[in-house]
Amino acid sequence: MIEKLNLTMLTDFYEITMANGYYEAGMTDDIAYFDVFFRQIPDGGGFVIMAGLEQAVKYLDSLKFTDEDIEYLRSKESFDERFLEYLKSFEFKCDVWAVPEGTPVFPGEPLVTVRGPVIQAQFVETMLLLQINHQSLIATKANRIVRAAKGRGIMEFGTRRAHGVSAAVYGARAAYIGGCIGTACAIADRDYGVAALGTMAHSWVQMFDSEYDAFRKYAEIYPDNCVLLVDTYNVLKSGVPAAIKVFKELKPAKMGVRIDSGDVSYLTKKARRMLDDAGLQDCSIVVSNALDEYIIEDVINEGACIDSFGVGERLITAKSEPVFGGVYKLSALEKNGVVTPKIKISENVEKITNPGFKSVYRLFDNDSGHAVADVITLDEEPVPAGDNYEIFDPQAVWKRKKISNFYAENLRKEIFKGGRLVYDLPSIEDIRDNCRRQVSALWDEMLRFENPQTYYVDLSHKLWHLKHRLIEELNK
Repeated sequence: MIEKLNLTMLTDFYEITMANGYYEAGMTDDIAYFDVFFRQIPDGGGFVIMAGLEQAVKYLDSLKFTDEDIEYLRSKESFDERFLEYLKSFEFKCDVWAVPEGTPVFPGEPLVTVRGPVIQAQFVETMLLLQINHQSLIATKANRIVRAAKGRGIMEFGTRRAHGVSAAVYGARAAYIGGCIGTACAIADRDYGVAALGTMAHSWVQMFDSEYDAFRKYAEIYPDNCVLLVDTYNVLKSGVPAAIKVFKELKPAKMGVRIDSGDVSYLTKKARRMLDDAGLQDCSIVVSNALDEYIIEDVINEGACIDSFGVGERLITAKSEPVFGGVYKLSALEKNGVVTPKIKISENVEKITNPGFKSVYRLFDNDSGHAVADVITLDEEPVPAGDNYEIFDPQAVWKRKKISNFYAENLRKEIFKGGRLVYDLPSIEDIRDNCRRQVSALWDEMLRFENPQTYYVDLSHKLWHLKHRLIEELNK
């Protein structure tokens, strides 16, 4: 598995230069708080699916500098020898909180919070962002595609188009969390239990003298699950007729045809009629080839007869918006038990950070079970409650609303305590179920691909006042 590699040095070089600087400045034992969050939802969507936490946890749980790492750093002639000795005995001692995988999340919310010695808390920035950014991006894209299919199965078929080994494997994992039924990536099945699915390539058909011979041999070898690729030569004139002949002769327990090119709306309608006329109503039709949520939505609206889709490069690379902009920002410092909130300000309003050690609560309507709003609070504040709890838009404070008949859930879970893992990593099936359940708690208006309803993410009064007091102090 990829996690077995020692990835301690998979970091930006400035993490090491800053660590050395903190050491020489006598700040080794200073406590820092950092938040992982994002500012914009990819594809103009309504929400993001949190993913990648398991790989982040395994990285944090195995942090160790090897002799080779130390020798490499020594060769740079940039680091204090005492600092290198410190790294030799490096042991992760931070506290970590995070939102569980599969949870819909929104801009500005702290997805992961790291509290601990500043050298350690700063050093893990790159890998946390790498894991959370990539898998959250793919899980979100997969969920959009799955929702477009309206109950039809989506198979992740993008392994050979992924941006490298880990992108293929972790992308398949993330796609399954987002709702895909399986993947073409065999190692993702071996290591994560994501069902490996697939039929044949065009080369299989070309190896035989005729499509009929190719299909018959395949059906003989795989009588329990026989899906035949029918577009090597001509879908309607040769591919589907040959498949029908084989199916009627050998009667596989499960049968289907796959179309990988052409006008799928037209071809699937014609193929469905041919299969039904032959008495093969149970034969499924699978379509692949450069699909995304918009194409899938369009062909379904056109009446295409499709039972499942294989989606490749536009899913595994999130082609329409392939960068997820999660960031890692300092939110507080702690000395002698006193926490001092920190803020980054900017002329760009969305880049102004939320200071302090925070929690994030999701408020659910007691009657419908739907999510009403999220509220980011300072961690010391009580759980949101009451019959007239007031929420407001932090960018337009005159937009206020009082809500009643709700309950609040803290989205964050404690993951590490003093460097000790205290969180039971859920199975991928539990994560996938969590995603399905939590997305179903969102209002339909948020599920639109075009102009989805904006979800309320509010700040508590106390956090809002702290943020604006710090802004005013820094602008004096």
